[in-house]
Amino acid sequence: MRFFGSAACVSAVLVLGGLSFPALAATYDFVPAPQTDLNRIYRIDRITGEVSSCQYGLQEGTIGVTLCFTAGEGAGAQSPGEYGLVSSRHEREGGVFRVNYRTGEMSICYVFEERVVCTPQATPSPATPSTPTPAATPSVRPGTGASPQRP
Repeated sequence: MRFFGSAACVSAVLVLGGLSFPALAATYDFVPAPQTDLNRIYRIDRITGEVSSCQYGLQEGTIGVTLCFTAGEGAGAQSPGEYGLVSSRHEREGGVFRVNYRTGEMSICYVFEERVVCTPQATPSPATPSTPTPAATPSVRPGTGASPQRP
């Protein structure tokens, strides 16, 4: 009778151990490019920060193809962290932000010459308490979503 109890215990461990593998396999997040006329989606490895991308493409005589772009300059594996992708709300932007939730670092990733490239990671400077000084208001063309124009 003791044999059946041991066998049941081993079976339970194998079944429960097998259930943990799918949880470990979910290491990617996916975010669409914000550009409204672009059917591109970005993928990030949440631990390494490596970014790649795919999109639909037309090919004569077929229903279409999946075009994928591998990690290029700056888009490869980074130091281990907790990475994610954030899409801006800019309807003409084809890239996305790669963020490291542990360090606060950010970079911008986009497809360039058939590869995904990312700018160097940067961290915004922490705010320092000081007396605010009046600054000139930058001029922006209304309705364009453009960055401020410097004189």
